Amino acid sequence: MSTEITRLFDFPYYAQKKFNLNKAFVTKYGQDWVATSNEEYIAQANKISRALLRLGVKANDKIAVISSNNRTEWNVMDIGILQVGAQNVPIYPTISKEDYEYVLNHSESVYCFVSDTEIVEKLNQIKGNTQLKEVYTFDEISGEKNWKEVLELGEDNSNQNEVEERKNAVKKDDLATLIYTSGTTGRPKGVMLSHWNIVSNVIASEKRVPLDFGKAIALSFLPVCHIFERMILYLYQYCGVEIHFAESIDQMSDNLKEVRPHVMTAVPRLYEKVFDKIYGRGEELSGIKQKLFYWAIEVALQYEPYKVNGWWYERKLAIARKLIFSKIKAGLGGRLDLMVSGSAALQPRLTRFFAAAEMPIMEGYGLTETSPVLSVNDQRNKGFRIGTVGRVIDGVEVKIAEDGEILAKGPNIMMGYYKDPEKTAEVIKDGYFHTGDKGEICKDGFLKITGRTKEMFKTSGGKYVVPPLLEGELKQSRFIEQVMVVGEGEKMPAAIIQPNFVFIQDWIDRKEHAIGKSCEEIATSQIVIDRIQREVDECNKGFGKWEQIKKFELTPEEWSIDGGQLTPTMKMKRKIIKEIYKDLYERIYRG
Repeated sequence: MSTEITRLFDFPYYAQKKFNLNKAFVTKYGQDWVATSNEEYIAQANKISRALLRLGVKANDKIAVISSNNRTEWNVMDIGILQVGAQNVPIYPTISKEDYEYVLNHSESVYCFVSDTEIVEKLNQIKGNTQLKEVYTFDEISGEKNWKEVLELGEDNSNQNEVEERKNAVKKDDLATLIYTSGTTGRPKGVMLSHWNIVSNVIASEKRVPLDFGKAIALSFLPVCHIFERMILYLYQYCGVEIHFAESIDQMSDNLKEVRPHVMTAVPRLYEKVFDKIYGRGEELSGIKQKLFYWAIEVALQYEPYKVNGWWYERKLAIARKLIFSKIKAGLGGRLDLMVSGSAALQPRLTRFFAAAEMPIMEGYGLTETSPVLSVNDQRNKGFRIGTVGRVIDGVEVKIAEDGEILAKGPNIMMGYYKDPEKTAEVIKDGYFHTGDKGEICKDGFLKITGRTKEMFKTSGGKYVVPPLLEGELKQSRFIEQVMVVGEGEKMPAAIIQPNFVFIQDWIDRKEHAIGKSCEEIATSQIVIDRIQREVDECNKGFGKWEQIKKFELTPEEWSIDGGQLTPTMKMKRKIIKEIYKDLYERIYRG
């Protein structure tokens, strides 16, 4: 195919010529799944481009898009904006109105497109403090301008030649998007990504996609405002994958059964929830069925790829797959042959379980600043290793600095932080982006993440502790959902733990413990504390005495984005967590 892809808006045209799908995007409105073909997608994007020109949008203007869910409209807007040489500024829907105001002003956005009532109500409180000329909504909302007005403005194609001129003027190294990182501290930074930053990443990542191009179906629900899912959507278009948008995380189970996808992407938190739900099904069984169910799970948790466990293990695995895992897979649609995980470390037990159940999770690694993929696992050609984030993709160089930090160089490295050359210079040195993550490269090329450079601390005794290593081990426990290791400058490491309330509630029923099942009652129950102490003791066996968790406290509520403990990409806000639970911290060290 002669169509050369150098800019993001080249993907739809390539996909139309090569695959011409009748269902390029499918979004559910009410009870109906509504499909948009490749041809309709391009036609609508051109309408948006023509309308934006009539609204006076100039090259390099910024247009913000805020959506609570992934949907066809987001993608149409994306291409429509990019084709006129403007930049798409996606904003996390869950951040505060103050952060909305900051991002809109810092980016100097002139228009904003939003999905629903909740967002527009928050936006209306601060839009008077911004440069926004107008706000349009995707949903029909009384008293608000709707995006269909923009589509109608673009119906007249008499200025399409001007759209083509704008498209031709866009070069591959031009700025395409500003993505404001959620950040664990301070104000978000605007990551500048060019067209080629992302396009090169899509083209390199395609070699790790083991799907039937032109025929595969995907379910998308991770926020498209984050570069991970956004790049994946471009990748799906490049591979001719039919994209269905999940309604919400709460509807995921129903949507999986309706769509029956071959592939989906998620963060570890979701895979943990799915696993816990599957594990909980065993409680509904009895007798031999229950024993067989838990036996199958134990077999799965010993899984290693490429039959290295030997013929007897493979025999047991075949039985477990036929009797148990085939039913679990059927409950998730029956065709889910590939899942991808990013954003945070994936627990090895989850990797083992889902691979054993023939729904393998391929873990990858990258950052917003790297567009995002640096490495990813691939089952083919022995490219899958549990506990690693796979081999580095083509065209990207990764090396480990003397202090263990992962450094990366390649066409996918960001242009810099918007309006912040000082912070840019701090992370890009001699052409290498300093990730802030520590890692190692195995002799056969697999990259392993070992921690964060800024998260390592010293105790008052001068001993170094690497929290992510301890946290990763502790989170292997089904009793522990979130954990933050503390102890900088203190005499010993300790942990603030959010129990897995859902699992523990089931455990209470199963064991018939006479304790309450509210989050507060669980967090203060000595029975639960003693049980989690056993999990901590087991974890400590793998660490030196100076690293071991000597004390812990349980939090009485779930950590969440709204609660302030987690970023929109489910990373811990360490300073904020420490502040929220300062009474628990004080009890550990001063109590």
